[in-house]
Amino acid sequence: MEDKNVMVEYNWLEGHYDRLPALLSDLIRRRVALLTTPGSTPGAIAAKAATSTIPIVFSVAQDPVKLGLVSSLAHPGGNATGINFFAQEVAGKRLGLLHNLVPKAVNVAVLINPANASSAEYNLRQVQQAAPSFELKIQQVVKASTVAEIDAAFTNLERERPDALFVAGDGFFDTRAAQIAALAARAKIPAAYQQRENVEAGGLMSYGTDFADMYRQVGAYAGSILKGAKPIEMPVQQATKFEFVINLQTARGLSIEVPPTTLALADGVIE
Repeated sequence: MEDKNVMVEYNWLEGHYDRLPALLSDLIRRRVALLTTPGSTPGAIAAKAATSTIPIVFSVAQDPVKLGLVSSLAHPGGNATGINFFAQEVAGKRLGLLHNLVPKAVNVAVLINPANASSAEYNLRQVQQAAPSFELKIQQVVKASTVAEIDAAFTNLERERPDALFVAGDGFFDTRAAQIAALAARAKIPAAYQQRENVEAGGLMSYGTDFADMYRQVGAYAGSILKGAKPIEMPVQQATKFEFVINLQTARGLSIEVPPTTLALADGVIE
């Protein structure tokens, strides 16, 4: 187009992390000017392993230093920089808000994606550490990395009957938001999620980073690099906006009366 010199190409793998090496190999072969991996720890790690020259802008939930993406937050020291959005660090607060909605809950199940191993393990560890603070017990851990495995996981949950479900943040689960919300409703299990979109799809509640704001931060960094800035000179930023969203229709379907104090905390309410 006239006066335009950038073409943006989007690639969405729907949680099929095994496709990352082939995708990145193709992008590097075509000498793209920049790689961004918003909201994807596996994508960021794979991109960093694939190239030491093409600039990378990531957004990851875990510590990017421990992930090997940068030398330090203030001085990245290489071709990658980006945003740390602390998804796992807020797992404890999400669990607490779920407890406020379902105060009689004791036994909690956790749904993780073993194909996203580092994120799954970290999520589970955070929940296990936070649970005793709310007198909750992790009754079971169910795993799913395919559509069929999600169905199987909920068959298991209907049999075991936990009091509540904690759905770990994961790119594949985000693509199956409607499926997971429908299965949780059918099983009558109150569930907590990471993103607003899960609640808009029918989930009970979410608490986590405001992803729209985080994506804007990624875009701003990408734009700066395309204008000549160097990742090595750009400190890793931290997400600062978080949101708590409740679906009142889902709450009514689960016979949950949302306490006024909890409702007052919500940044978004879906009627």
